Amino acid sequence: MTPYYDHAGITIYHGDCREIMPTLPKADLVLTDPPYSSGGAMRSDRNLPTLAKYTMSGTKGSHGEFSGDNRDQRSLTLWLSFVFSDMLKASHAGTALLSFMDWRNLPCAIDAVQVGGWVYRGLIPWDKTEQVRPDKGWFAAQCEYIVAATNGPLVRGHLADGICQTGYIRCRVETQEKQHITQKPILLFLEILKTRNDWQLILDPFMGSGTTLVAAKQLGRRAIGIEIEERYCEIAAKRLSQEVFEFTEPAPVAVQDEMFGDAL
Repeated sequence: MTPYYDHAGITIYHGDCREIMPTLPKADLVLTDPPYSSGGAMRSDRNLPTLAKYTMSGTKGSHGEFSGDNRDQRSLTLWLSFVFSDMLKASHAGTALLSFMDWRNLPCAIDAVQVGGWVYRGLIPWDKTEQVRPDKGWFAAQCEYIVAATNGPLVRGHLADGICQTGYIRCRVETQEKQHITQKPILLFLEILKTRNDWQLILDPFMGSGTTLVAAKQLGRRAIGIEIEERYCEIAAKRLSQEVFEFTEPAPVAVQDEMFGDAL
């Protein structure tokens, strides 16, 4: 298959990740952010457009829609099981899988990653700090989670080529930088990738606007991204064509105008 973008060790494919992954080299790390199928208070809400689900009431969304976000929990678990199995086949012994999910459908991802053949290694909370919707009289939903797993045994301790990473990552959402409604901060991905030096080839089967690939480029790693929506392939390619470090520290805000995942 001809890549949509291929330059300096970074490659983008436009299409269904389940069709493309069998053609790829084995990755050292699968770092990805699949659709959460979340953000609705009732079952019928999952059929709403993603902008309606992941934008706060009274605000205007400026991002495009994305597909694959309308499954209930049973079908999400089944579908993720197939996808995680395909990811396993695109990995080698010792490859790590780090997959984002919110609190609502976290059990689906934990079950599916094990059905897919991975060894479940636990959760890494991503604390989005106080920059979330307030919830008076209750606890703020300010964390999303990374489901961690490996293809077989994991080399840790003095033999590992990496750092002693923390058990959670605290990083604000970059509201002004977002080009996808569920886009994660570049600093979050840079923090994840610096955990191990042997994560030299990174695969993101749900690439979105390409943050995984941008972080890999900035650290001199190779990366492959797959995205089914062509408009996001174009956005990712434009981001990768920038030779300067694109992150700028966001100004403090009282309440973020757009939220996603478990911040709803």
